[in-house]
Amino acid sequence: MTVTHATFTLERTYQAAPAKVFAAWADPATKARWFSTPTGQHELDFRIGGREVNRASHDGGGDDQMLTFESWYHDIVTDRRIVYTSTLHGGAELATVSLTTVEFVPAEGGTLLTLTEQGTFLDGREDPSWRRQGTSDWLDALGADLRANKDTAEDTLS
Repeated sequence: MTVTHATFTLERTYQAAPAKVFAAWADPATKARWFSTPTGQHELDFRIGGREVNRASHDGGGDDQMLTFESWYHDIVTDRRIVYTSTLHGGAELATVSLTTVEFVPAEGGTLLTLTEQGTFLDGREDPSWRRQGTSDWLDALGADLRANKDTAEDTLS
């Protein structure tokens, strides 16, 4: 039985206003596009006290291969900050518990997003480097989604 603690920070600059980048986290349909998988199940209740669940089968396996990422929102400051705690289960086994802060800061031409995650990784079920890479992939997918949907009224930079 092992416990590994790790903290990482990732930054991305997006060519979209903070309100648009924040909205990509808050709107259920938008978040599902960049955060979930085409065959995954995604639910989002974006409010303080709200819950988010993302389920996907790992390598096409059955219930024992189901990955469930579940989050609870503790602090939301519109267009500025989101703080949430999360768990990741592989099947019935708890793999991680984490605290994540996402900050949205106006930057030249868009938004600087800074994500900091503090994680507890249990019994080797997930490695901190895997989580960092997976989170980095999500942020890249967010950037691709913002670019693909840049022609909305929310794009106007303030």
